[in-house]
Amino acid sequence: MADQLDNQATVQPVAVVSSLRDQVAAIKRALIESPVRKWLLWTSAGIMAVIVATSIGQVLLNRWNQPFYDALARRDMAAFLHQLLVFAMIASGLLVLNIGQTWLNQMIRLKLREALTLDLIDQWMRPARAFRLANAGAIGVNPDQRMQQDAAHLSDLSTDLGVGLLQSFILLVSFVGVLWELSSGFVFHFGGTSLAIPGYMVWAAFLYAGTASWLSWLVGRPLIRLNSDRYTREAELRSSMVRVNENVDAIALYRGENDAKRRLELDLGTVLGAMRRIYTAQINLSWVTDTYGWITVVAPILVASPVYFSGDISFGGLMMAVGAFNQVHSSLRWFINNIGSIADWRATLMRVADFRIALDETDVLHDKEKRISFDQNANGSLTLEKLQVASPEGCTTLSDQHVEIHAGERVMITGEPGAGKTLFFRAIAGLWPWGSGKIGMPAGEAPIFVPRVPYFPAGTLREVLDHPYGVAPASDAEISAVLGEVGLGRLSSSLDRSARWERELGDDEQRSLAFARLALRKPKWVVIDEAMDAFDGPSLRRVLSLLDKHLKDAAIINIGRGLHNNQFFPRSLTIVKDTGAPALKPAPVRAGAIEPPPVAVRRKA
Repeated sequence: MADQLDNQATVQPVAVVSSLRDQVAAIKRALIESPVRKWLLWTSAGIMAVIVATSIGQVLLNRWNQPFYDALARRDMAAFLHQLLVFAMIASGLLVLNIGQTWLNQMIRLKLREALTLDLIDQWMRPARAFRLANAGAIGVNPDQRMQQDAAHLSDLSTDLGVGLLQSFILLVSFVGVLWELSSGFVFHFGGTSLAIPGYMVWAAFLYAGTASWLSWLVGRPLIRLNSDRYTREAELRSSMVRVNENVDAIALYRGENDAKRRLELDLGTVLGAMRRIYTAQINLSWVTDTYGWITVVAPILVASPVYFSGDISFGGLMMAVGAFNQVHSSLRWFINNIGSIADWRATLMRVADFRIALDETDVLHDKEKRISFDQNANGSLTLEKLQVASPEGCTTLSDQHVEIHAGERVMITGEPGAGKTLFFRAIAGLWPWGSGKIGMPAGEAPIFVPRVPYFPAGTLREVLDHPYGVAPASDAEISAVLGEVGLGRLSSSLDRSARWERELGDDEQRSLAFARLALRKPKWVVIDEAMDAFDGPSLRRVLSLLDKHLKDAAIINIGRGLHNNQFFPRSLTIVKDTGAPALKPAPVRAGAIEPPPVAVRRKA
């Protein structure tokens, strides 16, 4: 039976659902610390200047309405042609400003995405964070989507909404004064009574847009939750497709196409269900926004018509007042027009910001739990003093309480299935800090840790062999010789060929290549996690011979099942479960967990 503790030892799920203030603060920190922050500030200042200039042009265009329409009413051809020339000048200036604003908008999108994505990558790739996040529950699922798709979507939405809000605000400030002045002299006559309402068209615009905004928010607010749910489902569908693509060989051999199909159909069903709920909410919202949209066609004329019919303003004055009302109302309608995008932005902000917050919080998981202490041994040995490794499933320890391993020693650490061998390996590597006792590392040395499944970066074989410890000093002849010693001599001619080596090589070949890389680096300390257990007899003999030849003076600690040559590993230690020690408590969580992906349910035939 598989070693369940080794494969499944994870902290309890960590829910990170923060407040809007925390989320905005997290994104603000990302931008402040970004290398492109100055560029963003200058671009933002530039687009603000363009918007102000555009607002001035819009005011001039609104003033142009009165003489133009009055010329039409008088049938004055000369004045009409003159006003067309004025219009051409104003429109040309606005055209240049609009194109400039579009370019600046696109540059802000680009740089904002660069800043957010670089920050998330930097936070994610800090030592051990990606590992801990992957074991932190739903927030650690599909980090690729949060850094790639969600960050890009948040950048686009933030730019469009931010620029639109700024433009609407400046236009509102510009035209409120114009509309107030136009409607300040309006007098309503009711029989023999006259009623003057200073700036009544301004109040009408605020009342009209305010009512529409309130109704739109009331109907459209559920879109925040629905959009967040959709992105979670989309991520799970994409993840399932990637898993199927990466395991097509095993699926075909086990005739698992039907099971894989059911999994994909289930994930697709959840996506379609989420989208169906969004579409229903959008239809409900459209009833409100479209109704107000049609009313807006005649609303400004209806508001100004009493004064026009009383003869207090000319036709040109009426059109100027209508234009100013439309500008004020259009500015106030920004919220109504963008309620769907605001809900989408809020959902995307939650995914990106909570992910960034989670990256910080992974460093303080189980902050009240005991931690293993690390020290440096001046005598160059590795020591394990009363070491206990805690997990939610229990504690792992060594049968010997005081262990000292000297330079050049070869030690085999064994344990029964379920004892926690991989967890013990992670603790020595510093990836799993929870537990008690002390690990003393050899001072001045950088041990190389060899996991069960090797990692090969995308690139040439030469780059794979160099990774991750810098440029290898070995010549091509030395590399070819080492490859030949592990049975991979055929790869000597492919050193400068780029490929996905984990797809081209079999499992044993990948492990053999990892040990060839180890031999080329010649470290002084090596810690291995069950990487030798899957070798057959000839492959294992080749690897042991390689290590004996190239790492003669290195200390080699092999954690595994203990089926190897006792002559190569003369010293043996045993990992056991400590049933008397307390298990690791669940991590502290915040209320309102991000919902995890759905669990596949087998359909009845």
